[in-house]
Amino acid sequence: MTSPEDAFCVARRFIQDDDREVFLVILLNTKNRVIAVHRAHVGSINSSVVHPREIFKSAILNNATSLIVSHQHPSGDPHPSREDIEVTERLVEVGRIVGIQLLDHIIVGAGDEYVSLKAQGVL
Repeated sequence: MTSPEDAFCVARRFIQDDDREVFLVILLNTKNRVIAVHRAHVGSINSSVVHPREIFKSAILNNATSLIVSHQHPSGDPHPSREDIEVTERLVEVGRIVGIQLLDHIIVGAGDEYVSLKAQGVL
């Protein structure tokens, strides 16, 4: 995993066509190789309220050293909501506490559209 595009390609395979928001966790080892992909939460058509414990539980159980999270917007518009940014900030904080770094949050839209919150300066 070397770029937001790499993360988007992985996430898109798992969640792009879902009709509800799905929160995906891509778990990485020390060399940033994918060791597991976990669907942490399935929400509604326009929201996916996820708790940090759901994200970091799978990271801890899989001995991940870092992670990338992703979710899709069934509307096709990948622009982040206020809630998307707040969740990301909370996950960064929890990651610092438990020693598992959040590398990015990718929001998947329609087709080849996505937004990297790292590229947007949120991380």
